[in-house]
Amino acid sequence: MDKIITKSIEDYLKTIYILTRKKDFAKTSDISSALNVQPPSVTEMIQKLNKMGFVSYEKYKGITLTKKGEKLAKDVYKRNETLFNFLKIIGVKEKVAEDDACKMEHDLTPATTKHLAKFVEFVQSSPRNPKWLDHFKYYSKTGKHIECKEEVLK
Repeated sequence: MDKIITKSIEDYLKTIYILTRKKDFAKTSDISSALNVQPPSVTEMIQKLNKMGFVSYEKYKGITLTKKGEKLAKDVYKRNETLFNFLKIIGVKEKVAEDDACKMEHDLTPATTKHLAKFVEFVQSSPRNPKWLDHFKYYSKTGKHIECKEEVLK
């Protein structure tokens, strides 16, 4: 059985996943820059992740995700993407949405994440901006509901 998967482990795996999508491997220095941590801390975590079977690591060569590591990294990445898109839909500014999604991605249950993903997909695939979303945006700015004019059938 794996040791407990911490927020830090998830952040490292997600970062490695993002970096390896651009090129086939990640370097310690790239991870250090992306996570704003010192290189020795990265080396220590990479060694831990290697022992846990999440990454393949050889000194002075690139870091890659194992199948096990890629599976967990993709899951964290998708949770982050779902949360970021949800926060953007409800009007949160991009930088705040990015920061908050990073914090929230570790604590949601799979069931909640699944429902949020469906909601985001629903809104994003709507043929046009739903009226209720415009109403919500107006309410967010003003604290008031849009006055609805009831249609009278003739």
